[in-house]
Amino acid sequence: MAGSTDPDLGAITGDALRRVFDAPAPLTVGLEEEVMLLDPETFDLAPVAPAALERVADEARFKAELPAAQVEIVVPPCEGPAAALRELARGRNDLARALDGIALPAAAGVHPFAAGRGELSAGERYDLTHYRYATIAERQLVASIQVHVAVGGAELTLAVYNALRTYLPEIAALAANAPFHERHDTGLASVRPTIAVRLPRQGLPPAISSWDRFAAELRWGAAAGSVDEPRQWWWELRPHITFGTLEVRVPDAQTTLADTAGVVAFVHALIAWLRERAEAGEALLTAPTWRIAENRWAAIRHGVEGELADLVTGERLPTRERLEGLLDELEPLARGYGTQAGIAEARRLVRSNGAMRQREHVRTDGFDTLTPALAKRFTDALPAGIA
Repeated sequence: MAGSTDPDLGAITGDALRRVFDAPAPLTVGLEEEVMLLDPETFDLAPVAPAALERVADEARFKAELPAAQVEIVVPPCEGPAAALRELARGRNDLARALDGIALPAAAGVHPFAAGRGELSAGERYDLTHYRYATIAERQLVASIQVHVAVGGAELTLAVYNALRTYLPEIAALAANAPFHERHDTGLASVRPTIAVRLPRQGLPPAISSWDRFAAELRWGAAAGSVDEPRQWWWELRPHITFGTLEVRVPDAQTTLADTAGVVAFVHALIAWLRERAEAGEALLTAPTWRIAENRWAAIRHGVEGELADLVTGERLPTRERLEGLLDELEPLARGYGTQAGIAEARRLVRSNGAMRQREHVRTDGFDTLTPALAKRFTDALPAGIA
């Protein structure tokens, strides 16, 4: 997302953060989608991002990422999920046309057979990341769909953030789309989090007790040289202190626009639901990080096919049952935002998400046809209720 200037983390205050998060209109949606670039003949990762970006040089919608075989599509804040998804569809189609002859775009949490280490983009920020993290940086060949939702109101944002931490495993399970890595079935629904976590400030984010406390943490990070800019607060969920949004970073990149619609609608409705409850004065559930982490591991391992534990009682429930119950809660609210078609796509993912469909493709059509199939579906149309 573009159009804002990063604040000076060394001097940031709680009052400054409150002003940032008080500013946005409630429940707008922005998206950042990380797209793999594939060689048109071998379907391996192709580190041609500089050439790709030259073809869209006047377009703020497209930007470089750490891997040189990746481009990001940026959708600035839109009124709701449907509008944001239509902009993403336009970005996918425009990127595919621009890449003609040099690369094929495709989306998944990781490339199924590429080498585990790859070429990185050049530039001061990327060079510094490479210097700090060496070969760990070279292994960050991972891709996500990042969903920005403005809660509207600093204190509401903080309440929703702390509660949303407990639902990150559900989002991860629904969006799991990376079972294969370096030509092997990893046994996981998504190997991406196990690669990303080799960097610091990954995985489940810390709870935030107040904006003053968060400002103090950011000042410490700046002084320690750990967090030079807001983008280096890399957790799977973060308050984005430039845009005043909650940025949900846990979902894998989704192969099709229909799958993306399901994930985005689920995230948006979940935040809207938590916001409504917080605004009504309800005390939202928080939980010890290690309990959430247990569910996170279940989501990484089994996706929608496993079980999640109740964060209070410990009782285990099939993940599908947990997700369907949540979607039943969210659907009336989603209807008010015109995203019922997206919720229908989320229900489809509960039955069969990206990880399951990748494995089914390999069983029926063989491994060597999987990556071409991912590329072929990049420009599939949005569902009729959203397009």
